[in-house]
Amino acid sequence: MNIPSFSLPHSNASSDNRRLGDQHASLFAVIRDQLRERILSGEFHPGDRLVEGKLATELGVSRIPVREALRELASEGLVTIEPRRGASVAVLSADIAYNMAEVRATLEGLNAKLAAQHRDPASIEKLQTILAQGRQAVDTGNLDLLKSLNRQFHETLGTMSGNIVLTELMRSLRDRTALLFAPSNLQRIRQNWEDHALILNAVIAGNSELANLLATQHVHNAAQAYQEAQSGTTP
Repeated sequence: MNIPSFSLPHSNASSDNRRLGDQHASLFAVIRDQLRERILSGEFHPGDRLVEGKLATELGVSRIPVREALRELASEGLVTIEPRRGASVAVLSADIAYNMAEVRATLEGLNAKLAAQHRDPASIEKLQTILAQGRQAVDTGNLDLLKSLNRQFHETLGTMSGNIVLTELMRSLRDRTALLFAPSNLQRIRQNWEDHALILNAVIAGNSELANLLATQHVHNAAQAYQEAQSGTTP
């Protein structure tokens, strides 16, 4: 994966500290987002070591912003940092995975419930477009596009809920559970989008309780599929 090198532009003596600080923050954010995407896409697997020096060389930066990016990803639950071993992609134990599924199911249900109560035509139209694109991507087997569309669907639904705190919590939790809920086969992917359609129909109808129930079940279904894939059983 070729990633362009990052460097701070040269500045003269009149440059202020604020500008340098902004540049450093931007560099750190770019590295953090690059590493997050590589973890969530499956390029880095759970347990893989993330060596500061190697990543710094690959990205063309110093170790400092890489170290800061890894610390930030650790705070999000995507990376584990251990003394003398350094950083690695987080591995979810069975208990933690179950706990996360419980929390996400509850919050996704609340999210859908609020969306049904605060629905607006523009967001509904956007969700309908995403749903149509998702179904088409399922038919063509475009897995990369499906990952992006799935995130867009939940993000748009979350925005429509009107609860900023919930939206931020869900965004963080979806990142932490992205690999846990990644569909393992085409049958599960197709079912995901059928779930999305049912949730959206309930939201459009303003049926908040049904939207809550369907979104909650959607997460439980995905968690069950993950457990079956891990155990080698079939649905």
